[in-house]
Amino acid sequence: MIKITPDDIQEKRFPVRFRGFDIREVDLFLEKLSEAFESLTIENGNLKDKIDRLNLEGEGYKKREEIFKRAILNSQKVLDQMKQNAQKSAELIIAEAEVNAEKILNRVHNRLAQLHEDIAELKRQRMQIEVQIRSILESHTKLLDIEKEDIKASDSSDDKVKIFNRPS
Repeated sequence: MIKITPDDIQEKRFPVRFRGFDIREVDLFLEKLSEAFESLTIENGNLKDKIDRLNLEGEGYKKREEIFKRAILNSQKVLDQMKQNAQKSAELIIAEAEVNAEKILNRVHNRLAQLHEDIAELKRQRMQIEVQIRSILESHTKLLDIEKEDIKASDSSDDKVKIFNRPS
């Protein structure tokens, strides 16, 4: 591509020939063409600057987009990790609760077994006490019966003595 500047257009001179172009018109046309070309060159430069700015902005947006994408991915990873940690924590809490519940159940079962043993022991002791009380009652009843007989015997011997000791 040939680079032509507005100055190149203005400085261009064509050789004059017989029956050639009107030099003034050619010069006027070249001058208008030079101005239009200069205007287009300036506009082209401005557009190139604008394209460069837009490209820079686009790169900035792309960089920000990448940063946002990375931030979103990192946030998602953090959220996933938090979910996993919460799940693990919940599982540990549940496992610990199950172990504690099992321990409590074992203590309750042991306590229940101990209470059953205590109740059985108390029943056995009650029966022993009842047997001992009956035995004591029977012993005392026998003693009372013996005492009664002794009193009767003593009364009857006292009656006999009274009969013999009566004044006649």
